[in-house]
Amino acid sequence: MITLKGIAAAPGINIAPAYKFGKEDLEIPKEQIRQEEIPVQIQLFEEALISTRREIIELQKRISTEMGQEEAQIFDAHLLVLEDRMLIEEVISRLKKDQINVAFIFSEVLKKYIEVFAKIEDEYLRERIADLNDVGKRILRNLLGKEHKSLKDLKERVVVVAHDLAPSDTAAMHKQMVCAFVADIGGKTSHTAIMAKSLEIPAVVGTGEATVKIKTGDILIVDGTMGMVIVNPDEETLRNYQEEERKLKGVAERFLQVKDLPAVTLDGKEVEISANIELPDEIPSIKIHGAHGIGLYRTEFFYMNRKDAPTEEEQFQAYKTVAEELSPYPVIIRTLDLGGDKFLSQFEMPKEIQPFLGWRAIRFCLARPDVFKMQLRAILRASSFGKLKLMYPMISGVEELRQANAILEECKNELRQTRVPFDENIKVGVMIEVPSAAMTADLLAREADFFSIGTNDLIQYALAVDRTNEKVAYLYEPAHPAVLRMIKNIVDSAHANKIWVGMCGEMASDEIFTLILLGLGIDEMSMPSLAIPQIKYIIRSVTMAEARTIVEEAMSLSTAKAVEHFLQEKLKAILK
Repeated sequence: MITLKGIAAAPGINIAPAYKFGKEDLEIPKEQIRQEEIPVQIQLFEEALISTRREIIELQKRISTEMGQEEAQIFDAHLLVLEDRMLIEEVISRLKKDQINVAFIFSEVLKKYIEVFAKIEDEYLRERIADLNDVGKRILRNLLGKEHKSLKDLKERVVVVAHDLAPSDTAAMHKQMVCAFVADIGGKTSHTAIMAKSLEIPAVVGTGEATVKIKTGDILIVDGTMGMVIVNPDEETLRNYQEEERKLKGVAERFLQVKDLPAVTLDGKEVEISANIELPDEIPSIKIHGAHGIGLYRTEFFYMNRKDAPTEEEQFQAYKTVAEELSPYPVIIRTLDLGGDKFLSQFEMPKEIQPFLGWRAIRFCLARPDVFKMQLRAILRASSFGKLKLMYPMISGVEELRQANAILEECKNELRQTRVPFDENIKVGVMIEVPSAAMTADLLAREADFFSIGTNDLIQYALAVDRTNEKVAYLYEPAHPAVLRMIKNIVDSAHANKIWVGMCGEMASDEIFTLILLGLGIDEMSMPSLAIPQIKYIIRSVTMAEARTIVEEAMSLSTAKAVEHFLQEKLKAILK
């Protein structure tokens, strides 16, 4: 029996034989061509792009029908690669200059692009290498006339084990035949994790050596909740996990029964449960899973994958759509969190040594009021069509909040002068994700309408941990006593000033922390839609008195591991 530890990417337990899905090695010949052969090679390249586009659109249609629009959007990035004029023109230019076959030229250009993406610091953007690699392999197969090994031909239920899984690989397989994923690489935001959650099957990624330690046919226990893979378990371990698997399936059915009910404790305290979104197309999914509004609308993704900035009218239409679709529930729009890890060439943002600590988010917006005002006016105009609120990211102190509000007031005056209607009482909040903001929450609470705690950055900054750095990622601990004390200070400061406080970071969607967040007094939790039923169920299973007792005990512990173990035991008692 061997136990492998990795990253818990999608929760649940499943037991089945392993199926190793090998990396596809395409042999690409390097051949010198004559001048007169260049037009033929260009035509071959264009036909490969057309064929690849047709394949992806067909795949996208099937995924949209079988899984939903949100999952189908994963392939939008693939289609954008096929339309990337810089990439296409570089291939044709090098083909004419070097006079080497187009398949080899394309493979070299593709490698260069992948190397550029690999240097990006942001985990989410760096993991988009999978998009580039996946669509690149499709193009190469079409150039070389090669068939693709597919997961759609599986004949029995298996655990797929791979170094990494491309989006098209996970999309092609049948859910009935794949009961879990295990991968050597990847993180919580990798496509393997996203697809596993959508399919509601367990996944463990970042194991480092699964493909080395596991053979096809080995019996695997995949524990996607704890991030563990057990290879060829002994009889006692197998029995224990089979019983645990049976219990979890029963609990999952209970979760779905409460998805449309409010998140109210047994003694009547209600917590608002909202969803995080990036695009308006995600709205159907959040409605299905029982969200009562949007707690974080990440607007910077509206600016990406394009050569120019969106106009005020484009932004207005997008925000208006979301406001109308969610009415009467609230929608909180986060103003641009550009810069740092989200580099956009149209704004000529400089490369920085420490991008996460640099010219980004509210700092960028205050330095570029032309960009900021365009977005603020669009949000204000859309506020007439629903219950919109806005919040500023990365506020470090009162001065920045005042500067942002002064620009907002200018936008309001401009709209008043042109008689454009907007919500005069629109609520303006602050994302608490910088330690200085957490420590001066009492001062900020006097001038903000609400707080939303962005735990992803707050934890990273507070613990001085780059969570994308594999050497120190283990130090990224949401249960660290320092993090819990900061959250308590933020909540207490907000409530003392009679404003509400929410949480939109990953911690809000992690069931282990639901009880302690409830006991600390969080008023709203915003998360990916799939997490909503479980979080509602947990909140509806306890009283506030019980949650506060849990907080007292947890806050007395001195290490993150002790806190996590304590919270896991409390959660097990509720879900048994």
